[in-house]
Amino acid sequence: MTQATPFIVEMRDISKVYPNGVRANEHVNFAVRPREIHALVGENGAGKSTLMKILYGMERPSSGQIFVRGKPVSIHSPHEAIALGIGMVHQNFMLVPSFTIAENVVLGAEPARRRLLDYRAAVEITRQLSAQYGLEVDPEAPVEAVPVGMRQRVEILKALYRGADVLILDEPTAVLTPQETHELFAAIRQLVQSGKTVIFISHKLREVKAISDRVSVMRNARLVDTVNTAEVSEEQLARMMVGREVFLRVDKAPMRRGEPVLQVRDLEYVTEAGVEMLKGVSFNVYAGEILGVAGVEGNGQTELVEVIAGLRSAAAGQVRLCGVDITNAPPRRVRQAGVAHIPEDRLTNGVALSMSIAENLIVDRYERPPFTRGGLMQPAAVAEHAERLIDQFAIRAPDGDAPVASLSGGNMQKVVLARELSSSPKLLIAAQPTRGVDIGASEFIYEQLVRARDNGVAVLLVSADLSEVMSLADRIMVMKDGRITAVLDNTPDLTEEAIGYYMLGVKRMSAEEIAARA
Repeated sequence: MTQATPFIVEMRDISKVYPNGVRANEHVNFAVRPREIHALVGENGAGKSTLMKILYGMERPSSGQIFVRGKPVSIHSPHEAIALGIGMVHQNFMLVPSFTIAENVVLGAEPARRRLLDYRAAVEITRQLSAQYGLEVDPEAPVEAVPVGMRQRVEILKALYRGADVLILDEPTAVLTPQETHELFAAIRQLVQSGKTVIFISHKLREVKAISDRVSVMRNARLVDTVNTAEVSEEQLARMMVGREVFLRVDKAPMRRGEPVLQVRDLEYVTEAGVEMLKGVSFNVYAGEILGVAGVEGNGQTELVEVIAGLRSAAAGQVRLCGVDITNAPPRRVRQAGVAHIPEDRLTNGVALSMSIAENLIVDRYERPPFTRGGLMQPAAVAEHAERLIDQFAIRAPDGDAPVASLSGGNMQKVVLARELSSSPKLLIAAQPTRGVDIGASEFIYEQLVRARDNGVAVLLVSADLSEVMSLADRIMVMKDGRITAVLDNTPDLTEEAIGYYMLGVKRMSAEEIAARA
């Protein structure tokens, strides 16, 4: 006879050790009650994603046991997890863009009529699920034509259609506007009221506080504690995650704005497929200010950064740095003109993984003194430079000879930051500077960006994290569909919701007002 349990899911003494010796989970005990919203938080690499992959059958534990509704189970695949009533919505959506929403919802478990998809039944199923759980969608709209928030609802409906009672949401608000986040939270609460259970993985502690009943904190592959959310502060959660005091707020001196450093005029960019990603973008970034760029990812921010940095060619328009035209100049010339660039994908464009820290720190200046003299490398100068920057930027590594591939994400990003800031730039472009970086390293990166601004550097900050933009920026430029929809002074009364309307395109400043503010 199965003993009664207060938990719908219980993971006992779960360990996961990979063949290379990496311990992702160590003796983790994690339990979720029925009809609760249970948040799971931790720094990158803490083990939370591995733990959820084990629950969803994407990974096998090295040891330990899983119980669902009090019964021991072995979950070898997502199909088996779904059969047990466990669904997962991944951060990167798994939808077929050209299919309608209804076709995506039933994909793989289609209602059939004469061995063919019964499309009308699929539409009706989607409508009923949508109404039942407060997840509003248009069943007949193609997925590629709907906003990100609706695509996420489609993923949730897919899991519900397959009978999920326990729903794992992995960083569900990462790509949403504030308004879409509010709608998602309302839908999550309705799901729970209807009897579902939600596991909410996030790094946004304010959202964890707003939505969850209990929260489990992981650090260094172990579960530190599970607490009632109402009984802890954001600061206490951050301390549990990092193991030390963390200051979540950014202290900034009043801005001392100088002359325009970057001047962008009527910039346009068209992809090889003929898609317009930038449409007449014009703005300035001034010495001693941080201009934050807000917007849901995919609205031209990446293209804007890479055109300025010389990594893509503009179809029209002009980019000037301190009055010098650098439009479509090669990256080396752009750097020599005084542009530093923290790229959004550090593994592809930021570091050379097989090279040492010391080599990465001089990759843009190795041919110049003091690193090269008379055509010969100067190893002592390279080592001294690395030692100084490792100390200055708190890079956790034995020495400059350590390969960058051996570093954590946060320390890799510090290498990029050290190289870019040590080049004495006039303009610093920081694209998603804390993506995949833990709270402690994020805190350090924020301090360095503010210090650069205070030293007179013009900083262009692009981030998908609106709270990050609002914490750091002096002005905020909002982009939607490759256009600027607003330029706002970051005053104390500016809210995320106000910015969100411009991110959605519901509100748009006039061209004259944008020109006056940009």
